[in-house]
Amino acid sequence: MLWIKDHLLALVEQYGVIALFFSITLETLGLPLPGESALVASSAAAGAGKLSIWHVVIAAYAAAVLGDNIGYLIGHRYGKAVILRYGARIGITHDKYMRVEEITAKYGPFMVIAARFIVLLRQLNGLVAGSSGMHWAKFLIANLIGAALWVGLWSTLAYKFGHDVSIVPWIWNHLSLIAMVVFPLLLLLIAVLYWRVCWKKHDITEN
Repeated sequence: MLWIKDHLLALVEQYGVIALFFSITLETLGLPLPGESALVASSAAAGAGKLSIWHVVIAAYAAAVLGDNIGYLIGHRYGKAVILRYGARIGITHDKYMRVEEITAKYGPFMVIAARFIVLLRQLNGLVAGSSGMHWAKFLIANLIGAALWVGLWSTLAYKFGHDVSIVPWIWNHLSLIAMVVFPLLLLLIAVLYWRVCWKKHDITEN
């Protein structure tokens, strides 16, 4: 894991968006791979003129959506028991799974959107959503929104500062801190939008 992170820029330069695509896809299936770091590194490389930012964005978005949906299908098809039985080999422990399951039960599709910005949730939200019986249409819509916000944030941030190589380690070292700011703001935005929709429906019903 550390080796991959330390040499990620070299891998991105050598394999381009292919390395990015597989890293994000496999991370969303629960594997301990640095998908977020790969996105940051690829976007920074695009900012430095080594890659096309549009190729990076398309590959990252496709991988994020695909990986989560594969995870959902696995969870829906095989259930929690099978995932926990074999998932321990790649770090999917019972405690981790239960934590994500509790959050999913409490917040539903909102969790899927916000999960993109939280390491543990990002890796397990598809599997848990599938095994817990969340409707696929709700999961898909939330997944599309969450992936767009996640890719948009990190690709824009890293691309903007891509000319300065020193910014990449800084972003890596502050991912958690930035997520702590983004996550509450994202939940607040979702809550406001949800409240406005419900209020409009209430007004229409009364009228």
